[in-house]
Amino acid sequence: MMRYLPERKSLFDDMFDSMFNGSGFNSANALMRTDIREKDGKYLLDIDLPGYTKEDIKISLYNGNLTVHAEHNESQEEKDEKGNVLRQERYRGSVSRSFYVGDAIRETDVHASFNNGTLTVEIPTAEKKEAEEKKFISIL
Repeated sequence: MMRYLPERKSLFDDMFDSMFNGSGFNSANALMRTDIREKDGKYLLDIDLPGYTKEDIKISLYNGNLTVHAEHNESQEEKDEKGNVLRQERYRGSVSRSFYVGDAIRETDVHASFNNGTLTVEIPTAEKKEAEEKKFISIL
């Protein structure tokens, strides 16, 4: 479930809006509990993804939106000695959440790690500015 914000907001505004507008507790946001804090010039996002593995998770950055998507497929089957199926179960689940991080953030600025069901994403808070280059004007 991808959510596009009508106006540009910070990570903190996005988190509080989703908590209090009703959508935060009955959607994928409830499954992807996220703690956002600011430390040493970075936003740190701790996203709970229990039951998912590192390989199940994809993080993308497009148009200033950082999207975390997790998808898990599982199939179990029990057979008797003759090979007849006694029990067969299938599970497929996916969750997704987006955060507006700004147009100045590049994929090389974002760092992520996954440990014990928690995805940690680091994003710089200060917008990086392109180094200004000296430009020459031609004379006609």
